[in-house]
Amino acid sequence: MLVKVFGAAVQGIDASIITIEVNSSRGIKFYLVGLPDSAVKESHERIISALQVNGYKFPTCQIIVNMSPADIRKEGSAYDLPLAIGILAATGTVSSEQLDRYLIMGELSLDGGLQPIRGALPVSIAAREQGFEGLIIPMQNAKEATVVNHLKVYGVENITEVIEFLNGKRELEPVTVNTREEFYRNQTDFPFDFSDVKGQENVKRALEVAAAGGHNLIMIGSPGSGKSMMAKRLPGILPPLSLAESLETTKIHSVAGKLSKETSLIATRPFRSPHHTISQVAMVGGGASPQPGEISLAHNGVLFLDELPEFNRSVLEVLRQPLEDRHITISRAKYTLDYPASFMLVASMNPCPCGYYGHPTHPCICNPGQIQRYMGKISGPLLDRIDIQIEIVPVPFEKISEAVPGESSASIRKRVIRARKIQEERYKSIPGVYCNAQMTSSLLHQYAQPDTKGLNLLRTAMTRLNLSARAYDRILKVSRTIADLEGSEKILPQHLAEAISYRNLDREDWAG
Repeated sequence: MLVKVFGAAVQGIDASIITIEVNSSRGIKFYLVGLPDSAVKESHERIISALQVNGYKFPTCQIIVNMSPADIRKEGSAYDLPLAIGILAATGTVSSEQLDRYLIMGELSLDGGLQPIRGALPVSIAAREQGFEGLIIPMQNAKEATVVNHLKVYGVENITEVIEFLNGKRELEPVTVNTREEFYRNQTDFPFDFSDVKGQENVKRALEVAAAGGHNLIMIGSPGSGKSMMAKRLPGILPPLSLAESLETTKIHSVAGKLSKETSLIATRPFRSPHHTISQVAMVGGGASPQPGEISLAHNGVLFLDELPEFNRSVLEVLRQPLEDRHITISRAKYTLDYPASFMLVASMNPCPCGYYGHPTHPCICNPGQIQRYMGKISGPLLDRIDIQIEIVPVPFEKISEAVPGESSASIRKRVIRARKIQEERYKSIPGVYCNAQMTSSLLHQYAQPDTKGLNLLRTAMTRLNLSARAYDRILKVSRTIADLEGSEKILPQHLAEAISYRNLDREDWAG
């Protein structure tokens, strides 16, 4: 008897429907074809144990399983459940009447229990797009899959529930979650607030400008000056995620297996802070079993690189292309995948090897050559892609001991949201551009042209600081954001002056 069961294969952050064809005939062999990997082939043993423990018998006839289309590699243990159901249906233990109505995925334990799978959200999206009535998956993934409307999601704990449901002996209730209500309720759930930061008003201002325009930022300061502390508070002043952004971000984290069973939609912007020992593959994605890298996990959020010069130079250089294109294409011999990577890069570093160059009270023991070699670990092209470069001076005792809290993240966020709305209105007819940091050269000419006085100021700065053409564009983008924060249609000289002051590392007299 020939039956068909439907599953899905995740490629990148999208899923494709896989048809599992099972045919039973006279004989004693078991064949599994259709480009399965080792984990899929091992499902045979897991299925035998799961059926035996739950009182069912693995068929003693010849079973041929074909996973179609055969040119897509089938990876992982999530095919255990559809394979088991297909084998039982081909031998008459499970009714095949309803199999074309459901997409089935799940990993089996030896006792028949179901373990969570990766990529449940892309799978559920594919199921709805292909017109399936329902999705049968492990209970741990059910909340995540209910994000998709017009699809019945059945969360199950054991293979017995699935068998009895398909045979009409058990009723399963679709899992229902008010996803939108939960999403909006969690949008202001931040563990850190800028009111805890004493002093550092100029750095807070730089972070506000960066958040308002989506600009990349680097902070240079001695140990203990508050670089990491302020970076962790940046997501709290970023604009809230839209539903479309949240869905895309959740898909990435779902494919990477980073979602907890209590999460339906990610409500706050991601903040990723990898250690400086990270490899190139872990940063950009890929690998033997392709997974999104840190730059994709930070999509629509913040990628924070603490102690930037300590990162391997090759790891930093692979950031250059996604910082410009806002996506990363992973090309290998057996696959080519495209992951979104639209993130804010926030980096921090010491000014010198000892960490105290420019410190008001602690003497620096490094000579100019050591400082320049230390800074040389970061390439010029990468620094050019960072719009805002800000120096941090340690907070004096008088400021630390103040009992008055600083400005809260909520009040800063209101100004950022107001500036972002101006940008959304400005670029609403331009696809792929949502904030000033994404402006192209043509958009700069259209929306970020200073007046004659401003041009003279910019010309002087470019000559004295010996800035590159890319740095020129960065200054115009940042000045456009500063003008938006003030509600000004035109870029005024004071906006340009503030933007130029954020190019500290370009000064010829920096580091002696």
